[in-house]
Amino acid sequence: MAQDGQPSSSQHPATILVSSTRKPMSYINLAKRFLSEHGEVHLSALGVAIGPMVTVAEILKSRELAVVSRLRTSLEDVTVDQRLREKPKMDIILTKSASFDAVISQESSEGKSNRHQEQPEDEPSGS
Repeated sequence: MAQDGQPSSSQHPATILVSSTRKPMSYINLAKRFLSEHGEVHLSALGVAIGPMVTVAEILKSRELAVVSRLRTSLEDVTVDQRLREKPKMDIILTKSASFDAVISQESSEGKSNRHQEQPEDEPSGS
């Protein structure tokens, strides 16, 4: 971060740092929000977190919410036990798909109809 509290020029404003300790589904809603607000989302992961990050990207692609616009791999210098090691790093930038708004609208309407079906109708009182 820059000193003024704004993201530095190298930090994408819609970045999700994916961890290997959280389930991939926990990142989906945040990614959808970033796609809606910014038109794209930047997923980033190191080491064993790369697998879950790819899962997040594939879920968004299979639901026709996003398309991959950029994929970057590299080795990142990381200090582990006071020793410098290189860890694999992957970044995926996804942009909002052409069908994003329609898919979100459909998901929203399906969610409302499911909630409506789960609520019991008011029964007339017997008094």
